[in-house]
Amino acid sequence: MTTSLGDPGTHETCPGAVSAGSARRKDAAFPGGAPAGRDAQRRRSRGFTVVELLVVLAILGLIAVIAVPQAIKFLGGAQHDAAAIQVERLSGILDLYRLDVGRYPDESEGLQALVTRPAGAERWNGPYVKKAEQLIDPWGNPYVYRYPGENGEFDLYSLGKDGSEGGEGEAADVTSW
Repeated sequence: MTTSLGDPGTHETCPGAVSAGSARRKDAAFPGGAPAGRDAQRRRSRGFTVVELLVVLAILGLIAVIAVPQAIKFLGGAQHDAAAIQVERLSGILDLYRLDVGRYPDESEGLQALVTRPAGAERWNGPYVKKAEQLIDPWGNPYVYRYPGENGEFDLYSLGKDGSEGGEGEAADVTSW
């Protein structure tokens, strides 16, 4: 079957062309189906080969091996920095408490005096912190408060990630002095 090309007055035809009204398949003109180029193109467009997937997984694995330890180290440093900021902030709040009440909370009152009015604190103008959870360090341990302090008027510190005195890196204590 042929269709005419160009000017309708001429009857030049193109062998193998399919007219719009033809019921034949496009690749029926080629014996054995579609040409080899099209078949290969269809196979490639179906998805990825197993080798390609393995290469991608290997690359992702290498990235994870390199990046994850760096991210964990960064997170640990961020918790230590957050504790230092919180200790500094709580120290300022304790100074404000002293201005209002006339003294720092004693050890029996502790940091809880910043949340609830202690007995005998008549000029208490709190709460100085909104929630008692603000008195917990980033590792889930309460801040240590000592009055009178050994290193200043009061000592306020976090025991770090390990929860015990001393340590290095993430386990280092975070102090107000």
